[in-house]
Amino acid sequence: MTTTPTTQQLLDDRYGRTPDAERRTRRLMIIAGIVFAAVFTAWVVWGGLSGTNAELEVRELGYTNVTDTSIEVRWEVSVEPGTTVSCAVQALNESFGIVGWRIVELPASPERTRVLVETLRTAEPPVTGLPYRCWLT
Repeated sequence: MTTTPTTQQLLDDRYGRTPDAERRTRRLMIIAGIVFAAVFTAWVVWGGLSGTNAELEVRELGYTNVTDTSIEVRWEVSVEPGTTVSCAVQALNESFGIVGWRIVELPASPERTRVLVETLRTAEPPVTGLPYRCWLT
């Protein structure tokens, strides 16, 4: 006695919805999940344990307008003792255009953190002054 397949069985066979296909899909999803978890764990361990700490930190402390053509900028640099650093310090006008700029070279120091003050001449009246960027030299 031969049974004729139902319409649902024909559609399942046609589109690959068989028990074997479901097992294969489930197995692939489990393998993909394990691989993702392994890669994610390795990334977290690598980034968290073997990553280097910041070697240079800069923090702006404020500014004082000295005159209409100069500004005094205060900032703090934290770096490993004995390291030379260069910093670009800038003054900005009310539309945040650069009106004063200077690169300051800091010699090596036995101290980790230093507070620095630099007076900049400006082309226009400044409204703020700040360290733009610092780098190891």
